[in-house]
Amino acid sequence: MTKLEGDVSYPDPAIGASSHVPDPDGLRRAAAADPAGFWADRAAELEWYEPWDTVLDDANAPFFTWFVGGKTNIVRNAIDRHLAGPNKNKLALIWLSEDGTEHRTFSYFSLARQVNQMANIIVSMGVRKGDRVTIYLPRIPEVVFAMLACAKIGAVHSVIFAGFSADALQSRIDDSESKLVITADGSWVNGSIFPLKDIVDDAARHTPSVENVIVVKRTGQDVAMDPLRDHWYHDLTVLPIAKGRCETEVMDAEDPLYILYTSGSTGKPKAILHTHGGYMVGTYTTLKYCFDIRPEDRFWCTADPGWVTGHSYLVYGPLLTGATTFMFEGGPTYPYPNRWFQLIEYYGITAFYTAPTAIRSLMRFGEAWPNRHDLSSLRLLGTVGEPINPEAWHWFHRVVGKQRCPVIDTWWQTETGMFQITQVPGEPQKPGSAGKPFFGQEAEILDDAGNPVPDGEEGFLVLKNPWPAMMRTLFKDDERYVSQYWSKYPGKYLAGDSARRDADGYFWIIGRTDDVIKVSGHRLGTAEIESALVSHPAVAEAAAIGLPHDVKGNAIHVFVVLRLGYEPGEGLAEELRRHVSQHLSPIAKPDWIDFAEKLPKTRSGKIMRRVLKARALGQPEGDLSTLEE
Repeated sequence: MTKLEGDVSYPDPAIGASSHVPDPDGLRRAAAADPAGFWADRAAELEWYEPWDTVLDDANAPFFTWFVGGKTNIVRNAIDRHLAGPNKNKLALIWLSEDGTEHRTFSYFSLARQVNQMANIIVSMGVRKGDRVTIYLPRIPEVVFAMLACAKIGAVHSVIFAGFSADALQSRIDDSESKLVITADGSWVNGSIFPLKDIVDDAARHTPSVENVIVVKRTGQDVAMDPLRDHWYHDLTVLPIAKGRCETEVMDAEDPLYILYTSGSTGKPKAILHTHGGYMVGTYTTLKYCFDIRPEDRFWCTADPGWVTGHSYLVYGPLLTGATTFMFEGGPTYPYPNRWFQLIEYYGITAFYTAPTAIRSLMRFGEAWPNRHDLSSLRLLGTVGEPINPEAWHWFHRVVGKQRCPVIDTWWQTETGMFQITQVPGEPQKPGSAGKPFFGQEAEILDDAGNPVPDGEEGFLVLKNPWPAMMRTLFKDDERYVSQYWSKYPGKYLAGDSARRDADGYFWIIGRTDDVIKVSGHRLGTAEIESALVSHPAVAEAAAIGLPHDVKGNAIHVFVVLRLGYEPGEGLAEELRRHVSQHLSPIAKPDWIDFAEKLPKTRSGKIMRRVLKARALGQPEGDLSTLEE
C-alpha cells in the first residue's frame, strides 16, 4: 500500500478484500472513464417497471435528468421486491422508545402491511399523485410508514422536523400547499412531552390548503380534536378504508419523491426537490459501497427523519439494500451517557452512523461509560453533518471502534441527496479528512475567479459531474436554484463550502464559505480553529466566528464548552489562546474567548455561527426555528 502523508489510519487489508469494493482505485478509474456506464450498472441492480432510454440527459443543464424514460417507484425497491425473496420475513425495522419500555419490530412483510394501511388512509383523505403531504412526526415507526406510503401512491412528502415552531411549520405547509398533515399528540424528549398537536393547531389556523390532519397517539395526553378536520390514526386503521392491498403507483424516474426544507445559514428556507429514480439509485449505491452493507447487518443512523440524513440513510438507503434499520426515539445521554452504547450491545448493531457533535458530547463523559459495554458487534463507524476534528475521530475509532472499525466520514448535503466525498472500508483514512470523491464524481477547489488552487491551499469546493441523487430544482423556484448553485462557476455545482485538497487527493472540508474568517489577509477556517481548541484537554466543544476589526479586518471570537472538572477563568482563557497559537498558528490566536454551557445548533447538529455572531454584536438573532432548542 502506498505511503501517504500525515496522520493516516490503515485498515486491516482483510476488511477491504472482503467488501463490495475490493479495488477502490480500479473502480474509481473505471467510473471516471465512464460515469454514465457506472451508474447504469448500479441502476440495473434494482427493479424497473420499464427500462430507461437514456442514463443522463444534460441538454437542459443544470436541470439534469436521469434514467430518462424509465418507470419505477422507490417503494418497489425498498419494500415490494423483498417480498418475493429471502428478505420477506427478515426484520426491516427495529424501534425502541426513549424510556425503553416499548419495543416494536417489523419484518419486510409486516412493514409492507403497515405501509399499505397508511397509504389507503392517505388516499381516503383525497390525496393523489403529485399532491404534497406534510409529515410532522417524532422518531416513531409511523414516520417511516407515512414517508413510504406517500411514495407508494405518488404523493410528495414534506417531512418537517418535529421540534419546529408553529410559525416555521406554517410557512413550510403554506409553501408546499399540503392538503394533509400527519402528526402525533406529542413526542417524548428527555422524559418530557413536546406538544406536537398544539403546534399543528397553531400552524393550521393560517394554512388554508390543509383539509385533514391525521394524529398518531404517542403520549396519551389530552389534545383538542377538530371534528371536521382531525382524525385519530388508530381509529382510521379499523375502518374498511384502511383494509386491503394498495397498489404501488408506477412513477416516471423523474417524478417528484419529496421536498425537504433547509434553511442554510441565511435567507428564506429552500425546498429541495428529489425524484424517485436517481435518488433511489444514488442512496442505494452509496450505502451499499461505503458501509459495505451485508444481509446480516443492523444499521443504525442516529439522524432524525426530519433531515436528509434520516431520509437517505435511516429510511430509504437501508431498506433499498435489504438491511435491518434500527431507530431509537431518544438521544445519546438520556437518562445516562451510556444509552447509545447500551443499545449497540443489546441489539448487535454492526454499522453506526452519527454526528461529530454527538461524539464530542459523549467524549465529555470519558471512556468509562462506553467501556462498560461489549461493542464487538460493530464492524463500521461513520460520521456526518460537519467536519470531524481529528481528536474526536481518534476517540471514536479507539474507544468505540476499539481500533478495528474503519471510520467512514461522509461529506454531502440535503441538495446532493447522497454521499459525495467519502471513503470505502478498505481505503486508508486520514482523521479529519472527508476522503475522496465518490465513484463517478470529480471535485475541485477553485479560487474566486474560478481557477484551480494548488494542493494544500483553501478555496471554494465545487462538484464537476452531475450525479443521480442530485436535487432537480428548488420547489417553485428554478431561478434561485440556478443562481445559488450554478451561476458562480457555470457548469459546476457550487457547494458553498470552503475546502482544500492535499497531495494525496484527500479533501478537507473547512466550513461554509461564510464560516471562513479572513484575518490580516489570511483565510482561517472555523473548523480548523475549533479543532485546535478541542485538542486541549479542557475543551469539549468550540465555535469560532469572525468579528469586524479596524486593523486586521476580522478578529477571532470563540465560544467554548468545557469538559467536566474544568472551571472557566482568565487563566484558562489565556492558556487556550497559547494552545491555538501553538497548534494552528499565531494568526489564529483568538482575540476573545467566551465560556458557554452549550452552543446553538440546528437539529442536524450544525453550529449556528450566525446566531453567535449576532449575540456577540448585540444584534437581532433572526430566525431561530432551526435551533435544537
